[in-house]
Amino acid sequence: MTEFDNINFDEILDESFDIVTGEIDIDAISDQEEDKTQTIFPILPVRNMVMFPKVITPITAGREKSKKLLEDAQRENKLIGIISQKNPNEENPSEKNLYTVGTLAKILKIITLPEGNITAITRGVQRFKVKKFTATEPYFSAEITKLKDTAPKDKEEFSALMDNIKDLAEKIITIDPNIPNAAQFAIKNIEGEEDLLNFVSANGNFSYDKKQILLDEKTLIGRAKNLYEMMHNDFRHLELKNQIHQKTSKDLDKQQREYFLNQQIRTIQDELGGGAESDADEIRQKAAKVKWNDEVEKHFEKELQRLQRQHPNSPDYNVQRNYLDFFTDLPWEHYSTDAFDLNKAEKLLDKEHFGLEDIKKRILEHIAVLKLKNDMKSPILCLVGPPGVGKTSLGKSVADALGRKYVRVSLGGLHDESEIRGHRKTYIGAMAGRILQSIKKSGTSNPVIVLDEIDKIGQGIHGDPSSALLEVLDPEQNNNFYDNFLELGYDLSKVMFIATANSLSTVQRPLLDRMEIISIAGYTLEEKIEIAKRHLIKKQLRENGLDAKNLKLGNAELKHIIDAHTSESGVRSLEKKIAGIARWVALQIAMEKDFDPKISVDKVDEILGVPRPKTLAEITDVPGVVTGLAWTSVGGDILFIESILSKGKGALTMTGNLGNVMKESATIALEFIKAHYEELGISEEDIEKKNIHVHVPEG
Repeated sequence: MTEFDNINFDEILDESFDIVTGEIDIDAISDQEEDKTQTIFPILPVRNMVMFPKVITPITAGREKSKKLLEDAQRENKLIGIISQKNPNEENPSEKNLYTVGTLAKILKIITLPEGNITAITRGVQRFKVKKFTATEPYFSAEITKLKDTAPKDKEEFSALMDNIKDLAEKIITIDPNIPNAAQFAIKNIEGEEDLLNFVSANGNFSYDKKQILLDEKTLIGRAKNLYEMMHNDFRHLELKNQIHQKTSKDLDKQQREYFLNQQIRTIQDELGGGAESDADEIRQKAAKVKWNDEVEKHFEKELQRLQRQHPNSPDYNVQRNYLDFFTDLPWEHYSTDAFDLNKAEKLLDKEHFGLEDIKKRILEHIAVLKLKNDMKSPILCLVGPPGVGKTSLGKSVADALGRKYVRVSLGGLHDESEIRGHRKTYIGAMAGRILQSIKKSGTSNPVIVLDEIDKIGQGIHGDPSSALLEVLDPEQNNNFYDNFLELGYDLSKVMFIATANSLSTVQRPLLDRMEIISIAGYTLEEKIEIAKRHLIKKQLRENGLDAKNLKLGNAELKHIIDAHTSESGVRSLEKKIAGIARWVALQIAMEKDFDPKISVDKVDEILGVPRPKTLAEITDVPGVVTGLAWTSVGGDILFIESILSKGKGALTMTGNLGNVMKESATIALEFIKAHYEELGISEEDIEKKNIHVHVPEG
């Protein structure tokens, strides 16, 4: 219970009414008892109100200082100065927390309230300004200067302005339900223009600081203009409020009408078989947990009403139900919180990926830019390299470093544009595209999506998926990605896309322009050995139910496996070979056979089979055979080129899997010989009557 719960406000209002209606001659009292020479008055700080001259105002006092001041002033029949506090929350205000302009007031009556509070019925007498405070105990006292209002120079203008204020006040009373009708009677019966100005200023629906501005105004015309402007703004606010209220009432009436119509539809559907309403209720409950904007909300309601109008046995009913299920399962405006901890990200990348220092540095730079810009409009990363070098797992590590959900979308063999943009829901078996399905799977609208094997996208009769990806990967367009199944734009701007490819030769040029290419050449021998020791062996031990004591592979054995049994730039084949050894160990344990857990080089060959033969250059040159150098995804290699001369007509034949560049080089070399055969000591007969056959066995 607050200190005002037991206040009898009816008693206060009755007392005030007696005073207002003339039972006490207030003007006579004020004029008789006011000392014209007195300059020091007790000061009463008040909260959330401003006192105006000739306006009767009840003031409830709860502070001990305030109660003592009121009691002393009534006993000694003195005027008091009433000043508003700048901060109404201040319980014990200082001099600095009080305005300098206030109103002298006469205490007409004091009413004692329950719980010790008192209410004083006061009437304003004259404005004043504080020159200086003379005392703070037992309450404030101050030396003041009495202020007189400057009369208007143009009385006709002032009278017209006051007529407008009076009319506007009556309009406000009419449309504001919080103002009693008695206020209109009071305004009509106030005769003096200055009294009306003070009455409306004191009782207007303005903040106390605006009322203080009115009290500070020196001229009556200035106060009237400020008051009219405040009232006009208040009137416009009330009109707008009433319009909104009326519109809301109409909307509620419309909603009630729709409710009754839906009830009738529900009854009819129940008679015909039922089922639609329970599905609609279930979907609506799911939708209540989803956060989306007004446009999506409007679209959802439209589609839900379409479901409610359909019969459960209709062929289109299941299509519409599946659509709404997918619609409400999408995360829409639900985002996971990014953890831009670059130190943690660096440790995670080092833990999961040995080597690849330049690649990891570029990924950390990418994350740093995202942290500083706080948006995803940086280039899309495309990791390019041979199989098995860790492109896809790098994407997973980026997601872990950011604290985001990870989804992998395999694009290999994709040849239908609808796989990206989705199918129109009118088709049988229609579904959303892979992008939105991935977002639904992740449960957030800002996952890390790895577009795997982007170079393996095909092109068929149903459109080009690469063209659909242009919108997905363009930061300037993907904030409103349109999926044919969803039939609504979806914001992909917060999604982090990372593409992977083995080669860029088959990727369309416009798609390449939207991505930043990061090449991953592969691992050195030393890096492969370290990766095997840190990751691959532990993984195969775990997957085959073995312990570290069951299988031991040293550096020499791992080097032999890499050199003699694999030929790759990644570690995928290496993992398969280690898996083969782990399975052999598991077989020995299961059959309870004795074996040495430390696998030797000879044992490796026994388990994995005959080593892969190496290509070695001959120590002694063989006529017709030369050794060339070749570059492969694994690294450098040698290539034997064989040639033979036979009778013929000077023709050149080339066999082996040769590219156009090598064929052109051989043709140019032959033409050079024909042009300089004399300098080279070759007879014309050999040029014209000999055929040359060039063969590359490993080309």
